[in-house]
Amino acid sequence: MVLKSGVICALATLAVTATAVQARPLKVVGPWEIAGIDPAQSGYVFSRMQVAETLVSVDPAGKLIGGLASSWSSSEDGLTWRFVLRKGATFHDGNPVTPSIVADALRRVHEGTGVFSQVPVAAVEADGDAVVVKLSKPFAALPAYLVNFTTIVLAPSSFGQSGKVEHIVGSGPYRVKSLTPPLNMQLEASSQWTGEKPAIAEVDYQAVGQGETRALMAESGEADLVFSMLPVSVDRLKRNPKLDVKIATIPRTRLLKVNAASPFFSDVRVRRAISNALDREGISKVILRNPDLAATQLFPKALAGWYVPDLPPLTRDLPAAKALLAEAGWTPGPDGVLQKDGQRFSFKLLTYASWPELPPIATAIQAQLREAGIEAKVSVGNSSEIPAGHKDGSLEMGLVSRLYSIVPDAIGTLRDDYKSGGSDWGATGWSNNELNALVEQMAVTTDPEKRAPMQKRAVEILQSELPSIPVTWSELAIVSNKRIAGVRIDPLEVNYGLASIRWAQ
Repeated sequence: MVLKSGVICALATLAVTATAVQARPLKVVGPWEIAGIDPAQSGYVFSRMQVAETLVSVDPAGKLIGGLASSWSSSEDGLTWRFVLRKGATFHDGNPVTPSIVADALRRVHEGTGVFSQVPVAAVEADGDAVVVKLSKPFAALPAYLVNFTTIVLAPSSFGQSGKVEHIVGSGPYRVKSLTPPLNMQLEASSQWTGEKPAIAEVDYQAVGQGETRALMAESGEADLVFSMLPVSVDRLKRNPKLDVKIATIPRTRLLKVNAASPFFSDVRVRRAISNALDREGISKVILRNPDLAATQLFPKALAGWYVPDLPPLTRDLPAAKALLAEAGWTPGPDGVLQKDGQRFSFKLLTYASWPELPPIATAIQAQLREAGIEAKVSVGNSSEIPAGHKDGSLEMGLVSRLYSIVPDAIGTLRDDYKSGGSDWGATGWSNNELNALVEQMAVTTDPEKRAPMQKRAVEILQSELPSIPVTWSELAIVSNKRIAGVRIDPLEVNYGLASIRWAQ
């Protein structure tokens, strides 16, 4: 058969177009800035984007699975854990991932301030094809802690002479091609990866703080995959025939981080009053477009074993709020704002826009607290201002979005958030001896039936004392262009599965 020249040209054009599509990078947009190159700051970005790996990972259902470790086991006394490394694991610089390198990485992380520093590690050693972690006391949650992004394992070439991270050289399916904090990172498929080769060779990640801007980038086709959409945008995007929208309930709670050492909030009656003043259902219905996201307790239903069905729920009761404030000694001033000992009940409510729903929720809270005689002055800044304010004691109240799968077992977040002195995203100026004892007991208990009553009691303490005041639970909405396929949503926000995405057309 003889093809006419026009047909040949058309076919050639199609071939060139197909090649160009295959060569273009996958454009990913999210709200999360790359705060720095150190894993303690931005390790979650390198983990989610499949640049660097942890020893243990987790599937979307919350089941622990292998990462750099192909298997693990513990001794009968629970003091010695052995993690056998995956065969053939190689860093992006071509050097093998060895037990000694992993052991060095874990020792370094344990000396830091992340959640892994809380594990009672006595020693970490290389032994044959495995890494051996020796504990000073049993700690059943150890494998779950090794999912945390701060434990990503980097090649020795990542570190400069000072011992600080200067480059990100991981072992995942993608390697860093260029990194321009805080807004951009470009990746390319690693030739050293021994697993299934990524279907798309290059990825371009861009941090965009404004939710509506991210929605417009999805609609225009400027972005292929967009994370964390405003509910109002989701309704519109669902009607776009060129886009797919996926939504999953996730173990994340929007809460008020209260400085319990402040004269405003040291009295538990005041914290309860603030909780009673909140119209959570109204906020969830109007801003989040889902009234079921109203947080009746700290942990959402998505967090198996931690949601307590028979716990008296947190609800709006404005008369009760006013009565509690009066009982605590706060009386109306001439302008309607409460006062006590000559001080007006006026403070700064700090939040940030990287989660786009937080500023409008803060504004709603401001109006609701004003009905109780409390003046909250909303300030929208950077997320880094929350931990900075915690550390120097200047934070009065912050509206934050707290993820409870930082360690897949929520005990990890509890141990960090509510320890004595609290943590960057947990309690400030508050601690409870009973809760701390329960948390330590749960950490060494593997039997779910034995842990259940301890978990319930821990939740009851947090519901009564309110060192953090729950506002709403969360959903994660991601939008993808139909020119890509293989997109999945990870409710635990550990791995975005970019290597499995392919061009559909």
